[in-house]
Amino acid sequence: MKYFFLLFPFIISAQLTNISGFVKSESGNLGYASVSLLNSQNGVIANDDGYFEIDIDLSKHNDLLISYIGHVSKKISLKKNNLNFNNIIVFLDEDINGLNEIVVTGTLKDEYVTESPVKVNVLTAKKINSFLPSAGTNLTKIIQLVNGAQEVVACGVCYTNSISINGLEGPYTSVLMDGIPMYGNLASIYGLNGIPNMVIDRLEIVKGPSSTLYGSEAVAGVINIITKDPENQPLLSLDIQGTSHNESFINMALTPKIGKTTGYFGVNWDRKNHYDDFNNDGFGDDINLDRISVFNKWNIHRKSNKQFTISSRYYFEDRRNGVEEFLKNRNYKDLRGSENIYGESIYTYRFELFGKYEFDLIEDFEVNYSYSTHNQNSYYGSDYYVANQDIFFSQFTLNKKYKKHDFLYGLSIKNNLYDDNTIATEKVVNGEIRNKASNQFVPGLLVQDQFKPSEKISLIGGLRLDHFKDHGLIFAPSFHIKYNPGEWLAFRLNAGTGFRLINLFTEDHAFVTGQREVKILEELQPEKSKSLILNTNYIYSGFNGSGNLDIDLFYTYFSNKIIPNYDNPKYIIYQNLEGYSYSKGVSGAWNHSFLNGTAFTLNFNHQIVKYSEYNNNIKTLLDMEHSPRWTAGLNLKFPINKSWFINTSSNYVGVMQLPEVFDMNINGQISEIARPSKSEPFSLHNININGKLTNKNEVYFGVLNIFNFRQKESPLVAYNDPNYNKGFSPFFDTSYAYAPNQGINVFVGYKFNLTN
Repeated sequence: MKYFFLLFPFIISAQLTNISGFVKSESGNLGYASVSLLNSQNGVIANDDGYFEIDIDLSKHNDLLISYIGHVSKKISLKKNNLNFNNIIVFLDEDINGLNEIVVTGTLKDEYVTESPVKVNVLTAKKINSFLPSAGTNLTKIIQLVNGAQEVVACGVCYTNSISINGLEGPYTSVLMDGIPMYGNLASIYGLNGIPNMVIDRLEIVKGPSSTLYGSEAVAGVINIITKDPENQPLLSLDIQGTSHNESFINMALTPKIGKTTGYFGVNWDRKNHYDDFNNDGFGDDINLDRISVFNKWNIHRKSNKQFTISSRYYFEDRRNGVEEFLKNRNYKDLRGSENIYGESIYTYRFELFGKYEFDLIEDFEVNYSYSTHNQNSYYGSDYYVANQDIFFSQFTLNKKYKKHDFLYGLSIKNNLYDDNTIATEKVVNGEIRNKASNQFVPGLLVQDQFKPSEKISLIGGLRLDHFKDHGLIFAPSFHIKYNPGEWLAFRLNAGTGFRLINLFTEDHAFVTGQREVKILEELQPEKSKSLILNTNYIYSGFNGSGNLDIDLFYTYFSNKIIPNYDNPKYIIYQNLEGYSYSKGVSGAWNHSFLNGTAFTLNFNHQIVKYSEYNNNIKTLLDMEHSPRWTAGLNLKFPINKSWFINTSSNYVGVMQLPEVFDMNINGQISEIARPSKSEPFSLHNININGKLTNKNEVYFGVLNIFNFRQKESPLVAYNDPNYNKGFSPFFDTSYAYAPNQGINVFVGYKFNLTN
C-alpha cells in the first residue's frame, strides 16, 4: 500500500493522451483557433500558426470540438482506429455568414466585421450560392437575405424595381461598386438588375446614415458590391439556366493572365419572351426582355505590390411589356410609340469604368475613380422619353495614425450631368419653357477620426462638406460608438444627417408611366434627414454549431420630403411636404450553421413609415405607400449528403398602404368607391436542389412561388375604359402593384468550373 502513492502520478499520466495538430482553412492556417473537449470546459488555444497540443483522458472523452470565428465548427471523433494523435490536420469551412470577413464600407479602411464601429452586414458569395444557387439571381434578389431590405416594384407594366432599406425607397440608398458610387438616379432603377451574382465576391451593407463617407444619396444606407478578385477565381466558370416561363440565363467567366497581371472577364446574358395574362386585364403579367452585361477587371502588377485595379462594365437591356399584340412575334420593334396599341419599351445603354490606385511615395494614400454613362431610350405608350446621365467621380484619401487616433482625410470631386427631357428638367428661359440639362459639379472634403480609448470602446466622428452650385455648402456630420461588454457581444450607435437632390423621372416611376398629367406646384427643394440606429450583435458557439443574433432599432426624420399626391384621378402632384416624415422600427436576424452542414437565416422587420399632412391647420399622420408594416424571411439549407443539398426560402410581406385609385365601370365612368387602400398580407415560397456530379460539374433545379400566389387585383387602373384603346385612358395608372403577378415557375440549371 505504501508504494501506491508513489505510483499514483504515473497511473494518472498513463490515462492521458497527448494530441497535437494544425487547424487550417482554404486561406491558410487559422491562428488562435479554439480546441476543446466536447461538452467540457477544458481546452486550449492554438498558436499563431494554428498549431495546438492538448492532453486528453480517452476513457472519459470521445470528441474534440474545433472552433474559429467566421468558420463552421467541426467535431473530431477520437475513437477512429486510423487517427494519428500526433499529426491531426483539421480543415474548417468558411461560415456562410461572413463573421470573419475583412470589410471596408463602414470606415473606408480594412477592418474585421466584428471590430468595425459601424455595423456592416456581409453577404458572402458562399452564402449567396448556398441559398440562391441560380444564374438568374441578381442584386435585387440577393439583398432580401438582409433584414430590413426588400425589393420594391414600382410599375405594373414595365415592372421596374428598386431596393428599400428600413422603409426608405431605393433612391435613398447609395449603391457602390468596389467602394465607388455609381448607381444613383437613372441607374438606381434600371442598372441594378444587370449585376449578376457571378461577379460578386461579397456584399457589404451598412444600414443607417452614411452620407459623411459616401455623399448625399446614402441616407438609408449603403450597398457595396465587392467584385471578385481575379487571383482567386477558376480559369473558366459557366452557369446556364432555363425556366418554365421561357426565360434563359447564361453566365460565363474567364480569368486570363498576361505576365504577372491577372484579369477577370464575365458575361451575363438573359432573355425572356413569354406572354401570360392570368388576371385578364389585357396586359402581360411580367416583362419580356433581352439583356447582356459584360464585366472586366484587371489587377495590374507593380514592383511595389501596391494595388492598381481597372474595371469596366457594359450593360444593355431591351425591356418591354404591354398588350398581347404589342409583344407577339416581337412586334414591339415596329409598334414602339404607337397611339393605338399600348406598350412600354425601354432601351437601356450603360458603360462604367472604375478602379483604384495606391500611390508609392506616400503610405496609405490612394485614389478611387469612376466614370459612368447611362442612356435611356423609352416609350411609355405614345409618350417618348429619352434620359441621359454622365457621372465622373474621384476621391483621394489619406490615412494617418497618431497614438490612439486613426485619421482619414478625403478630397472628392463629382460631376453629374443629368437630362431626362421631362417637366422635371424644364427651365424658363426668356419667358419660354425649355428643356435644360442639370449639371451638378460637387467638390467635397471629408475628415474622420477613429478613436479607441480602451479595448471595449471605439468611437468615430466624421464630417463631410460638399458644395452644391444652387444650395451652397452642405454639412453632413456623423458619430459612431461601439461598446464591447464581452468578447463576442457588441452594441453600436450610429447617428448622422443626410441631404438629397431628387430626379423625378427615375425616383418615382409613376411620373412617366400611365396617362396621368404631372404637375409640379413649386421649385422642389432638397430633402434633409436626421437618422439614428442602435445595433446589438452577439456571436456564439453552441446549439451544435455557431451563429449570430443581430437586432437594429432605427429612426429617420425628414424635412422637405417630396411625396406624390394621387387624390385627383387625372393628376400626379409633386411638392415639398409642409410637415415632416419619419421611418422608425426594429429589425432582426438570426443566422446559424450546424456541425452537419445544415444552416438557416431567419430575419424580420417591423417599420412604421408616416408623413404629416396639414388641412385647415389640422395635422394628420398618414402611412407611406408601399411600405409594409411587417416583413420576414426564412432560408434553410439541408445537406442530403456530401454532394447534394436542399434549400428552401419563404418570405412574408404584411399589410401596406396603397395609393387611392378608382376603377371604371362599363360606361366609362369613375367608380364612387375606391379600391382597397390596404393590401392583404402574403407569402412566397421557393425550393431548390443542388448537387455536385464531379468536382467540375454541378446541377440544380427547383420551383419558385410553389403555391402559385398572384396579386388578386390587376396592378393597372382604367385598363377597361370603354372610351379609349387599352392603356390610353386619361385615368390609366400603373401604381397599384404590390405583389407578384407571375405564378409558379420551374427552373433547371448547370454549372461548370475549370481550375488552373
